[in-house]
Amino acid sequence: MRSDAWYAGDDRNAYIHRAWMRRGVPSSAFEGRPQIAIANTASDLTPCNSHLNEVAASVSNGIYEAGGIPLNLPVVSLGETLVRPTAMLWRNMAAMATEEMLRANPIDGVVLLGGCDKTIPSLLMAASSVDLPAVVVPGGPMLTGTFRGVPLGCGTDVWRLSEEQRAGTLSQEDFLKSESATIRSRGHCNTMGTASTMGLLAEALGTVVPGTAGTPAPDSRLLEAAHNTGRLAVEMVAADRRPSTFLTKASFSNAIVALAAIGGSTNAVVHLLAIAGRLGIDLTLDDFDRIGSRVPLLVDLAPAGRFLMEDLHRAGGLLAVLREVQDLLDPAALTVTGKPLVDYLSPAAIWDAEVIRPRAEPLLDEGGIAVLRGNLAPSGAVIKPAAASAHLLQHRGQAVVFDSIEDFHARVDDPDLPVDATSVLVLRGCGPKGYPGMPEVANLPLPKKLLELGIRDVVRICDGRMSGTAYGTVVLHVAPEAAAGGPLALVQDGDWISLDVAARTLNLDVPEDELALRKPSAEAARGYAAPQRGWEKLYVEHVLQADTGADLDFLIGSSGSQVSRESH
Repeated sequence: MRSDAWYAGDDRNAYIHRAWMRRGVPSSAFEGRPQIAIANTASDLTPCNSHLNEVAASVSNGIYEAGGIPLNLPVVSLGETLVRPTAMLWRNMAAMATEEMLRANPIDGVVLLGGCDKTIPSLLMAASSVDLPAVVVPGGPMLTGTFRGVPLGCGTDVWRLSEEQRAGTLSQEDFLKSESATIRSRGHCNTMGTASTMGLLAEALGTVVPGTAGTPAPDSRLLEAAHNTGRLAVEMVAADRRPSTFLTKASFSNAIVALAAIGGSTNAVVHLLAIAGRLGIDLTLDDFDRIGSRVPLLVDLAPAGRFLMEDLHRAGGLLAVLREVQDLLDPAALTVTGKPLVDYLSPAAIWDAEVIRPRAEPLLDEGGIAVLRGNLAPSGAVIKPAAASAHLLQHRGQAVVFDSIEDFHARVDDPDLPVDATSVLVLRGCGPKGYPGMPEVANLPLPKKLLELGIRDVVRICDGRMSGTAYGTVVLHVAPEAAAGGPLALVQDGDWISLDVAARTLNLDVPEDELALRKPSAEAARGYAAPQRGWEKLYVEHVLQADTGADLDFLIGSSGSQVSRESH
């Protein structure tokens, strides 16, 4: 085993490695027993992952029962709701740090514990690059909270209640009263936000024991699944079942089908692209449209629908959804168990046809992410039609431009803002380089003057991201971003913009010769000033654009698990 390079033999170096790890451990721990790291993103500052130490204990028991040695390995954890300026700034750093720790240490395999938005993507990016046997245990969603007898979807209802408070239809006192009801239990967001999406897609990819993802965090069945996953990790080492042996283009095709069927977060696009890049798999933005656009939306879950993650689990979970679209799945795609994903679908059943719609009665005929191109997004942009307003999916309106999120907040409620229901709000300076880090600000709050008229949606365009819990007619991930010289930097107030989701187009209706003469505004240019030190400087100098996953250019591909030099 790989760990033998540290522990086997009777020389001084082997002595040092064993001696420092003994501390009451018997010598049999180093004699042919697989060393399994538990890459644990538990943190009090990542509240969605705060229960993962308990999950790790169950994983540890399973590893030990199967003959392995469990090793807790705390890794970088990113709390989506707390970290400033945006957790996305550190996704690549978390992936790089985890990769290096997995490679540097005497381990033979790893169990990956994540939950909050960036934790599962960063763990999978790391595991794909180091290519040791690896399996994911998603931390699971929280239970449903209620306020005045009405279920609350965390994130989604925050945006909704906030807009109602700003519109004057909900008092400030009642808005704040809902705060303590929103988060009922441990676990991540209970809507189909990014955390729920990535947990489910990790299973669709084949990196989770089938039937596990979506189990609520407080559910004792999650601990049972964690125990069994620990046992499986030992088996995977024996079988040398590494990410490169079962993650293929077919795996990502299945994940895209799942993304559409569950109405998943747009953030999944940049995460799946980044994970595929670590594996050397040729996944492109157009694959999401080609594969996903024909897939029906079957899950009636907020923000696109009515129910929440606890409902999805009791209704049959991901496997019941995938059984309905089995004809669209690639049967060759394998899982961490060594068996194809489709082998797990026949026993699955829908127990609540309101939550999981049968294939013949979809929520929408086409639930996938739409990829837009045009002179405003030469490298592409995305929109989630399931979360948009149908009457705005084909629209032409005049731009109201904001050069930064600070500029937006300063002016959005100005009664003299030249905006109406037909306007297109444009926010730039929020891409990977420009912010930096590509924050979740694209789902712009509407101007108060529109809210007071009863308007709850207009077309919004941004080079940043939006929360998977958000909704609205929002075009995001515009590439190239404004700070990288994209055409978004040249838009001016009053310019006409045409959106046609059915035709997959996004265009700035300004003559090319006029655009050639334009320069970015002085305020926008100030907002794009490059950081001078630390991680932000490294990030801005090397980050790629959203259409390829916003990874760092020097992290694309796998470096394997070999370490050539001894430390003593």
